[in-house]
This record gives sequence, C-alpha cells and structure tokens, in this order.
Amino acid sequence: MNILVLGSGGREHTFAYKIVQSKLCDTLFVAPGNAGTENIATNVPIAVTDFSAIKELVLKENIEMVVVGPEDPLVMGISDFFLSDDQLKNVIVVGPSKEGAKLEGSKEYAKEFLLRHDIPTAAYQSFTEASVNEGKQFLETLQAPYVLKADGLAAGKGVLILQDIDEAKEELENMLTNKKFGVASEKVVIEEFLDGIELSIFVLTDGKNYLTLPTAKDYKRIGEGDTGLNTGGMGAISPVPFADDVFMTKIEKQIIKPTVDGLAKENIDYKGFIFIGLIKVGDDPKVIEYNVRMGDPETEAVLPRVKTDLVELFKHVGAQTLDTIDIELDERSAATIMTVSGGYPEGYEKGKEITGINSISESIVFHAGTKSENNKVVTNGGRVIAVTSFDEDFRQALKKSYESIEKLNFDKMYYRKDLGFDL
Repeated sequence: MNILVLGSGGREHTFAYKIVQSKLCDTLFVAPGNAGTENIATNVPIAVTDFSAIKELVLKENIEMVVVGPEDPLVMGISDFFLSDDQLKNVIVVGPSKEGAKLEGSKEYAKEFLLRHDIPTAAYQSFTEASVNEGKQFLETLQAPYVLKADGLAAGKGVLILQDIDEAKEELENMLTNKKFGVASEKVVIEEFLDGIELSIFVLTDGKNYLTLPTAKDYKRIGEGDTGLNTGGMGAISPVPFADDVFMTKIEKQIIKPTVDGLAKENIDYKGFIFIGLIKVGDDPKVIEYNVRMGDPETEAVLPRVKTDLVELFKHVGAQTLDTIDIELDERSAATIMTVSGGYPEGYEKGKEITGINSISESIVFHAGTKSENNKVVTNGGRVIAVTSFDEDFRQALKKSYESIEKLNFDKMYYRKDLGFDL
C-alpha cells in the first residue's frame, strides 16, 4: 500500500524508518519531511494543516494510510476531515478524532476527563484573564513549587514550574493578561506540584483494544541536571529502569485501562497513539498530562525497539482488531540524544552545514530539523539531529550514542552530556 506520514521532525523520520521496513509498504510519502526522510521516502512540500492539499495528494497517489505525526492537524480535526469525505473515508488515519485530540488540545479538558474516570492526577483549578486575581489567591493556598500550564497547544513549552510565589503571580499575569503563549494561555491551569520521577507511557489503541508500547523517559530542560528552560526534549531512554512489573501493573489498572475505557464510554472516536506523561509519587503513578500522538524524542528510542511490523499494527488499528496481534519488542535498552542549535529554545540560526552524518555506523541517525540545500544537509530547526543506540543497559547505550555524536558537527551544536543522571 501507499502510505503518507505527516510531519517534519525526528518522530516522523522514525516512523518513516520503520514503515519502509514493512513488506506491506509500496511507496512512502512524507509531508513536508526533512533531509533524513528524503533518503528513504518521497518528500512532498505540503503543510501538515493544509487539509485540501493533503486530500489532493492522497487521491493522486492512491494513498491508503495516513500516519499523523504532530498534534496540530489532530487538534484541527484531520481525522474527522477524512471520515466526513466520501473520497477519503476508507483511508486509514492513525490519529484520534478532533474530540479525542482535546486531551492534548486543552489541559482543562484533560483534567476533567481524568476526574470523571477516577484516574489519579494532581489537584488543579483553571483561570482566565477575568479571574486572574482568584488565580493569585489560589496560588496562596499551595506549597512551592507552583505549576502553571497554558491550556492550549504551546509546542511543549507552555508549562512553568516556579519556586517563588511572587514570580508565580507575575507569570500568571503574563500568561493571562499579556498572552505570553498567545491564544494557548487564554486559560491557565494551576496545578498542585507532584514530587517524584517522571516517565512516559505510550499506548496504541483502536478505540476498543490497546497495546502498550515500551516505556521511556525524556529530558525536557536545556541545561544539565535538568536546569534552564523547557525544550521539546533533549533525549530519551527506553525502557525506564524503575518501571518494574509491579509498577506497570498499577499503571495498566489505574491509568491505561480507565483511559481507553473512558474514551469508549464517552463515544470518543480514538484510533491512534495515547502518550501518557506520568510521575511516580512514592510507589504510585499519577497522570501529569496526555498527548494524542507519539512523543519526540521518545519515538526515536521507543519505535526502534518495536520488532512487530508497524504497518501491520496500523492496519489492525483501522480494523479495530488490535486484540488479535501481539507486539514483539527488542529487550535491549535504547538511548537517544538530541543535538540542538546554539541559542535553542530561544533564538537560533538556521542554514548551518551539518557534517559527519555518514560516518556514524554504530548508531541510528534521525533527522529532526534539517533540510537539503545545494547537495548539503543544513540545520532547519532548534532540534537538529537525534542519535539512537542499543545496548544491554541504558548506560552502555548512552555511551555509544555519545561516541557517535562526536562524529557530528555543525556551528554552535549543543547537546546534554548528563542524560540518565537521575536513574
């Protein structure tokens, strides 16, 4: 079959890498793609939110499956767009409906869903510009640190964790009144801070059945020791060493099953990935957030560990028969390190030549923010190249990734050298 992957980052390059290995894939298209996907698929210069251009491509190239990488097209309702169109309704779309995508599109919606289905999470309240003073009063009732979350999509950067009450009040004002994150922060969720260690759980569901993918831990802060600004993610490790069988049983019983059952009970059409951001508080899991797609850079550590044919899994999602297939995993650890442009996550320059990619042989190279220009690969984003390695444990896998990264070079290249420090 002909398949289309939507997106241009490391996650989408990883999807492409796995999909072209499938015996079921004839031709793979990636829109818009990057310099990495260009080597294994056909890049098409279409924006992920240009639904009419996507429709045109799907019909022209006889595409039977669309795998949606990023959150924006899902929140904008690409799945519904396909289902409501007679020419497109039989195309398998891996991604939830617009209603399902609200789990990521609105923090408040997600919190209400969690409470309705008795899924453990932090206490919270929501505020708008009109109730900014009530928000400041609510902050007074909490202990430091203070967690402020923009309600809408803010490219993974809309969460602030602050130690000082006055700074928290000032930032609440900034978010609501001065629109620090634009429309994303027209509403802000203030949440109780949960103290523990975080991990990511990935579930593939057909709306009735589900398969749990490998666990991962990503590193969001730009600075070593988890300091500095939040980024889209500086690296990831899979599996998470502390997620043993006992803990995973709790997660399944208290979080995964009630989530999938809750979606079904509420008649929410959901065929795709659920990314559950969890925190282990004592011995118990609590949900920090939902995302409605695979995480990035976790995908680069998780998907290479999946041995089962990915396209076959996606066909079962479309047919709602995930209960008839098992998932086979590589038992080794995978460690992904992200290299980023100098200045990221704030201002950075693009168009810097990247050298050394072809000299890496011990690891897998995933392009995150790259493009081809005059027969060269150049930087085209804040996060540039992700390097993933396998080994018997995460420390050895990390060592391999760091050794591979030393062969890479571009102007002002930066990466964290302390991943796994908290494990």
